[in-house]
Amino acid sequence: MEKHQKTLLMAVTNDLVTDNRVHKIALTLTRMGFSVTLAGRKFPSKKKLPEREYKTRRFSLWFNKGPLFYANYNLRLFFHLLWKRYDVIVANDLDSLVACYFASKITRKPIVYDSHEYFTEVPELIDRPKVKKIWEKIEKTIVPHLTDCYTVCQSIADIYTEKYHIPFKVVRNVPSLISTKTNIEAITPPFPINKPVVIYQGAVNLGRGIEEAILAMHQLENVILVIIGSGDLLEECRKMVADQQLTSKVYIIGRMPFNELQQLTSLATIGLSVEKDMGLNYRYALPNKLFDYIQSEVPVLASSLPEIKRIVEGYTVGRVIANTSPGEIADGIKFMMNNNELYLEWKKNCHQSKSELCWEKEQNNIQFIYERFL
Repeated sequence: MEKHQKTLLMAVTNDLVTDNRVHKIALTLTRMGFSVTLAGRKFPSKKKLPEREYKTRRFSLWFNKGPLFYANYNLRLFFHLLWKRYDVIVANDLDSLVACYFASKITRKPIVYDSHEYFTEVPELIDRPKVKKIWEKIEKTIVPHLTDCYTVCQSIADIYTEKYHIPFKVVRNVPSLISTKTNIEAITPPFPINKPVVIYQGAVNLGRGIEEAILAMHQLENVILVIIGSGDLLEECRKMVADQQLTSKVYIIGRMPFNELQQLTSLATIGLSVEKDMGLNYRYALPNKLFDYIQSEVPVLASSLPEIKRIVEGYTVGRVIANTSPGEIADGIKFMMNNNELYLEWKKNCHQSKSELCWEKEQNNIQFIYERFL
């Protein structure tokens, strides 16, 4: 008798286009033998989703932000899970956990929780105590009853393990190994490359040091800053660039699919990961952009947050700065570009360490977590 292929649903609240973490995990699970469906939501812009090796489902919702969005998404997801009865349910982050948890209780199917960040400590909740309390209540109500959980770094895993007395494993946000050199001549970037490029990629949100990086450009000559991504501060940053008369030095590009993003990153001289210490979520952040820079062999200018510092100094792939003021960022960029011997050493170390800091190695942790469900 032919063995039944186990079905697995991964739930996220984004539109699936740029979420590289869930894409990599979905591919790994598909190649393990699961029939994977990745469920997200449709944005009004309806950005086309490229063909993938697994199934995708994007819910059309009545609301796009705020509490009504989360309620709308979780209701749609809940009834979808009851109707389809997947063999394994995976909640990505706290905002998809309610539907996944209650559906798993009713259908008696196992649930896995992937916490992409320390959700209740994100900067966006710092000045919103009532909203923060609601998310904390959801977390405290559900997480202690889970058995299969993992997160993005050891510091956050330790916090959750101590808080809820259940083991959290670690699956870092590392990219796939880039083994071939990018053909720079085949790329037509939306910014000039006749000057050194400092790149920031990722969410354009509070506490990422983006505003300070923009202001740092006043102190730098013959350098351009490229910001690739989207988020709450995107329009504010565009306005800042115009107000500061920096349009010839700063190029803000919207989000883009990860394969295109990697090509543009490879053109950069320096990659920025200058998150600020705004709450525990950022303090213990280990952003995927850090590993993306290393894969593209682009030395990193980084803030001194512990997890980031551990990688940058541990692998000697860039410079750590004491704070994220515009002056400190500008001085850090100048130092990196003016010390050619040191810069070449950082670049060489990126090349040497990328075979260790890659998804091909990290996916072993995913296989260990999920193999018992096959």
